[in-house]
This record gives sequence, structure tokens and C-alpha cells, in this order.
Amino acid sequence: MGAAFTPGLKVTERTVIRKQRRLPLKGTVVVKKGDRVESERVVARTDLPGKVYPINVAGRLNCLPSDVPTLMKVGENGKIAKNALLAESEGIFGLFKTPLPSPVTGTVESISRTTGTAMLREAPTPVEVRAYVDGHVIEVFEDEGVTVETIGVFAQGIFGLGGEVEGPVKIVAGPTDVLSPAKFSESHRGAIAVGGKLLTLEAYKRAQEVGVRAVVVGGMHYNDIKQIVGHEIGVAITGTEKLPTTIVVTEGFGEIAMAKATHALLARHEGKKASANGATQIRAGVIRPEVVIALDADTAAQADPPPPQGITLGSPIRIIRAPHFGRLGKVVELPIALARMESETLVRMLVAELEDGSRVSVPRANVEMIERE
Repeated sequence: MGAAFTPGLKVTERTVIRKQRRLPLKGTVVVKKGDRVESERVVARTDLPGKVYPINVAGRLNCLPSDVPTLMKVGENGKIAKNALLAESEGIFGLFKTPLPSPVTGTVESISRTTGTAMLREAPTPVEVRAYVDGHVIEVFEDEGVTVETIGVFAQGIFGLGGEVEGPVKIVAGPTDVLSPAKFSESHRGAIAVGGKLLTLEAYKRAQEVGVRAVVVGGMHYNDIKQIVGHEIGVAITGTEKLPTTIVVTEGFGEIAMAKATHALLARHEGKKASANGATQIRAGVIRPEVVIALDADTAAQADPPPPQGITLGSPIRIIRAPHFGRLGKVVELPIALARMESETLVRMLVAELEDGSRVSVPRANVEMIERE
């Protein structure tokens, strides 16, 4: 029997989940190894340096560069507010002085006698990294961040938009329903809304209006993405969009019913706090959108997660290429012999039994395995 490793989605009731939480540059870690943390807790913080603004003081005040330090109203390392007086010319007999207001709020970093330029830097931007999931700190990276571990429900999706959010799980529709605006109400404010085979643009706008933190749905139309984010989505990572409501698409683009196993898994934990993230990257270093529900924050598992297994008979899979894109099924045959494709390439195939009972033969590269534990 042939076998092959096929990366795929993980949808599991109970697994070890480890999340590295790192700062974009060195800062301060504010928790210790062994600490229990809630998802909202800040575990590390730093300051991003502000933008630098060079000001040609000599040119603006029509003076010699060597005179600039004496005309400055704020010295080096001094703080200044936007539109406050930064420098002023001597004028004529103390009259007709030319004022130079500061274009930004910040600090005067340097004043050059050679060029007559003052360098202003905006105030730093504070950056905080939260734990994201309830769990325990099992590793600390000095000045950089931590690893948080928990045991819980873990469900990955195909595509997502928006960043990390938390909220209680609320089932708003069955796996085969279309998510219309009527599915969302004020009762869903702050929730992770789950269900449906299609998230319409109108429904997403309604979800934003009522304050839904995230929508987890089977499918959505690709053309709606540009309407939501304001530009085309390329091959770069998503997740940095400034969206009030994160989106996690579990199956694919178009009207595709949410997998029954995924819907049932999340429905069993309705009301529990979940963490969701729409970040997606489909190139090297694959990142999947996800929903995490911590089940046992008091116990940190000692065993490592099981290593990825290859596709075997009975493995649940999803087809990720036309003409059967988005169809779910299970592997019933793994032929050893290579098959010749229309392109004349030789590939390994598998036979899958789809949910409607039909069987199709597809290249193994055109499927992804759905990992369930």
C-alpha cells in the first residue's frame, strides 16, 4: 500500500496547543516560566521608535548653521508638542522675528551646527503582546517573548482575515445555512459566531454593526474580500487587516457547507471562551486561520503532540483542486502505480469516497488531510 505525507487541517477535540508570543523587537517579558495566564494578559511589551523628522532650521530661519543652537527654544533631548515653538529668528532690533513651530509631538534628538538641521523624533509607539490563549508559560525567550501551552479544542480553516480576538462561541446557523444579516443580533455582541455555508457581504457588515468578534463559516465569495479590505489580497500573509470582525473560512471560496465534524465540534463547546485568528499564509511556512478553545488551563501536558502521520486508508481528506474543489471524503484506495496526467507528468493517485457516496480518483497533491484526534 502506498503512503504519502499530506499536510492538512487539524480539527480535534483535545490536543496540546503551543503558541509562541514574540515581540517585533527586544523589550520586556512581564511573566515567568510556570505562570498561568489568561488570553487577555500581556506577556511582553516594548516601544517601537517613532518616525524621525529632519527640520532644516537654518534654511527656514535664513540664518547660519552655526547660529541654529542659539535660536532653538528646545534643546537636545527636550520634549516638544506639535505646533509649539521650536525655534525663532533674532529678527531686526528684536522685531520681525520668524517663528518655527514643531510639525510633530516628540523629542529633539539632535541639533547640528554643521548643517543647521534639527532631528525630531515622534513619541514611541507602545506594543504589547498578549497570551492569546488561556494556559501556562512553558518557555521564556529573554527580552523577546514566551511560549504558552494549553490543552484544548483546535480547529483550523482554509482562509481568514483579521487578527486575534476572543469571545464566547455562539452557534448562529447550521452547517448548510446561508449567513444572512438576519442571523446576527445584539445577543451576538462580543461573540465568536459559528455556522453557515456562505457569509454574504451584507451579513458580514451586519456582524460588524452588532459587534461580533469573529465569524467562522464554511465559505465566502472571493470577490467580497476586496469589498471588505479595500484591495486585492495577494500571496502575502493576511491577519494584519484592521477589521472589527475577524473571518475564519473553514472550507473554501463559494457556497461550501461547513464540515459537519467541525460544526459539531464547536457546537459542543457553545458558550465557552474561544480565541480566533484569521492570519493565513499559503506559501512556505504555512499559517492557517484557527479557533482555539482552552479546556484545561490548570494542567500543562508533558507529552509532545503526536508527529504528523501520512495518508492511510480511511483518512478524511478535502480536495483542493478543480473539478472537485472543496469536496470532503475519505481515502478508500492508495494505488502504488504512477498515473500519467494530461501534462505527461507521472503522479501518485488516490481514490476517495465523497460524502455523497461517489468515488473519484485524484492526484495526492490535490488533497489535504483533515487531522482529527
